[in-house]
Amino acid sequence: MVSLRCKMAVKEVLHQIGLQYLSVELGEAEIAGGISDGQYLQLKNALGDYGLVLIENKKERLTESIKNVIVELVHYSDEKLLINFSEYLSKKLQYDYTYLANIFSEVEGITVEKYIICHKIEKVKELLLHDDLNLTQIAYKLHYSSVGHLSSQFKKVTGLTPSLYKHLKLNRLLALEQVCGKH
Repeated sequence: MVSLRCKMAVKEVLHQIGLQYLSVELGEAEIAGGISDGQYLQLKNALGDYGLVLIENKKERLTESIKNVIVELVHYSDEKLLINFSEYLSKKLQYDYTYLANIFSEVEGITVEKYIICHKIEKVKELLLHDDLNLTQIAYKLHYSSVGHLSSQFKKVTGLTPSLYKHLKLNRLLALEQVCGKH
């Protein structure tokens, strides 16, 4: 579960099945009381209809927790980290960072660092197109050491500079509006 929409879908499914929940957070739901085998199967099938899966394996659960911390931090938080990310992740999940990084790489096939970079670049794309922030402000917001670092990482991942990306996307959006008759 990596979005607020996913949380809403899980709450709806739990309600439909008649399961009381104590909390539904990104990646996990705490159910009040027990759950029968029948309810478990209903839950598994209903979540599947939304493209969601129940995670039953400890390594996969831990990996989802890592993803959720990253998504929360990159997409939903303006919190400036006073410690490096590895320490933050370690404190948040109560595990040694090396252990977390090894599990994550084993399950996902990429490093935690690459996963963070991918999410940061997606956030940069979003901010370039839908926000009034300039590149310096975006670099600061996403905790890059400099605009140059953000730009080189962006180009490495997308093949484009941030300004070219914004220019191409805005031109596509304008062309779409013209095709749809919205002059």
